Amino acid sequence: MAEQGPVDETFTDAERRMQRSVDHFGEEIDAIRTGRANASLLDGISIDYYGTPTPLNQLATIATPDSRLLTIQPWDKNVMAAIERELQKSDLGLTPANDGQLIRLPIPPMTQDRREGMVKRLKRMQEETHVAIRNVRRDALDRLRKAEHAKGISQDDLYRAQDRLQKTTDTYVEQADRATAQKEAELMEV
Repeated sequence: MAEQGPVDETFTDAERRMQRSVDHFGEEIDAIRTGRANASLLDGISIDYYGTPTPLNQLATIATPDSRLLTIQPWDKNVMAAIERELQKSDLGLTPANDGQLIRLPIPPMTQDRREGMVKRLKRMQEETHVAIRNVRRDALDRLRKAEHAKGISQDDLYRAQDRLQKTTDTYVEQADRATAQKEAELMEV
């Protein structure tokens, strides 16, 4: 069983890296605006808080009172103007309304063209994730082939490992595809 060491090591590393790719993809697609209010839209926004870039969700309570509105209630009222400024600079395309206590971000309904553009962006991100997963597979295969060449594993072990690696790759690609299908359905929902 000692000869399974390089194979198990390679699989542990490959699965960890593939999972990281799928997780990153999930975080990226959460930030795509669907026309519905979602607090994760604001995840990438940092505010200059007394000279320190601080994530918005660490400075305020973010709520979704309904499907077309996000509200931001800062814990420190002195940071209201900075939050409003960053929201206007962001690429969200949303206009904040500040009443001194609360910042409201109305989410306008998306046009059909905008939805289709978002789906294209989603498909590009999906393909980038597929490429990242396949690159992990390629790296793992290289490691396995080197181990076989150095007589660390047998040729039979290499073939079994290749099959197992392909099944693992297919599983992670399928996870990315499911996430894409779900997000695409959200985007196209009127």
